[in-house]
Amino acid sequence: MRKTLLIAISTFFLLNAGNSIAQEEEEKELNCFEKYEEAFKERGSYTISDNIYRNVMISFFEGEEVFCVRGKVRVENGYVSAIFYYYDDNTEELYDKNFQSLSSEPPSIVNGISEMIVNADRERLRVVFIDKLKPKRKKLQKMSIPDDL
Repeated sequence: MRKTLLIAISTFFLLNAGNSIAQEEEEKELNCFEKYEEAFKERGSYTISDNIYRNVMISFFEGEEVFCVRGKVRVENGYVSAIFYYYDDNTEELYDKNFQSLSSEPPSIVNGISEMIVNADRERLRVVFIDKLKPKRKKLQKMSIPDDL
């Protein structure tokens, strides 16, 4: 009898622990890059023409961690050609490391986000053109019907 009760209680706690772990995985908070990536997938991007963009997000990927900073980017011929990052006092500095896409080509831009960029030190980053995110689509207003018809 005691063994049966002990097994039942143990099973109950193990199942609850498994459920809470699954819920934590489902409710995993999106990082700074994933939030914009989801928004761009849902809403799309305006065209990124050749220009200097002063309000972009540079996302650095280190294993499972993502670190996002504000930056400035020059786009030439549809490719990211220069990257700058801003400091707290609004000064900027050129990211002077040679960089390229994973395919050893200049990094292109698809739907408002650059390809994965790597440098000689194997740092990985992506550029998000946050000002080019299209606005949310309008939703139809629902009509309410009175109960006393």
